[in-house]
Amino acid sequence: MSNVGSWMQTVAVGVLVTARTGQAGWTGLVAAAGFLPIGLLSPLGGVMADRMDRRGWLFATTLGETLFAVALALLAATGHPSPGAVTLLVLGGGAMSAVGFPAYQAMMPDLVAPEELGAAISLSSAQFNLGRVVGPALAGLAIAAGGYAWAFAINAASFFAVLGALIALRLPATPPRSDSLSLRRRLAEGARATFSNPPARFAVLLISVVALTASPFIALVPAMAIDVFHAGAAGTSLLVSAQGVGAVCGALAVTPLVSRFGRRAVLIGDLAGVVASLVGYAAAPDLWAGAAALVLVGACYIGLLAGANTIVQLHAPPALRGRILGIYMMALGILYPLGAVVQGAIAGSGALRVVTAGGALVLGAALVGALAAGRLPAGLDRPALDPNVDARR
Repeated sequence: MSNVGSWMQTVAVGVLVTARTGQAGWTGLVAAAGFLPIGLLSPLGGVMADRMDRRGWLFATTLGETLFAVALALLAATGHPSPGAVTLLVLGGGAMSAVGFPAYQAMMPDLVAPEELGAAISLSSAQFNLGRVVGPALAGLAIAAGGYAWAFAINAASFFAVLGALIALRLPATPPRSDSLSLRRRLAEGARATFSNPPARFAVLLISVVALTASPFIALVPAMAIDVFHAGAAGTSLLVSAQGVGAVCGALAVTPLVSRFGRRAVLIGDLAGVVASLVGYAAAPDLWAGAAALVLVGACYIGLLAGANTIVQLHAPPALRGRILGIYMMALGILYPLGAVVQGAIAGSGALRVVTAGGALVLGAALVGALAAGRLPAGLDRPALDPNVDARR
């Protein structure tokens, strides 16, 4: 419910600032305001997730997101929301999400047995992408029925689903850690733990390469629909929906595939699938062929993300899980926008198909190189760490 509301707000904000300013620069700025805090603040959120009771910290940050959404609804209700004020409120909500999300992720191994963790993460990915399919459509209905304020108010109300779930949740309380390490030393401890743990290090490096080479296709979907397929806003909606449908299907398929073939084999298959389907998307002769290719891209891409996230969750020591997840999210949050800017600048010369296929082929070359060099950790299919093991040993 909350992700549907968040996607409604994302779409409504983009439409609002575009309508108010008529400038694509403001549209990009407000989108960056929502996403950039993930790259900048996730490590801090990871520290807090390891330092404090994760359930309580997630409740507090979700409440903060709710307040920023309420403020945005009230601003829109005045009828004169300035683009600058909207951007600042989106930035504040994004900051709350960024510092709270590592706790959300780090709680998952406490909610399910280790052998069910991959399925839990897959369900989380599926519901997120289902929100991506449903939210934009509901945003259009809300804006048409009552204006932007309705879309923002529905998003604010949707956070109460999370708050209610956290209130109902029964987990043993995690006492605050009593050591006196500074923030800098806690961050350094998390970085050392990440890069001294082969599966976690592999997952962070994997998501870094994927974010730079393959992930930018997401940001460039509108350009592909408008400039390549000449299909306008309707074409953009079709491509975004196709990717979302594929992602939901792919997320639900991960667990049975892992049960049959193993996590390592499925991860390699998803990597190869992303490469092949992105090349097919770049070479698609028309909009419908592009949409069909994006269904496959969405399925393989979400399987790849879910697989990498599961590796971190299974192999990160419990006392350091939040910080390792924070570093993982920082890599995605910084390198994806960077890759999108670089590929977008190159594609501006009319080479969007070439750029999209080229990024995919670079990822494919990296996969072949990693396999040839034996860089994929052999322990990806091993059971999770015992949660009772002291993480600092």
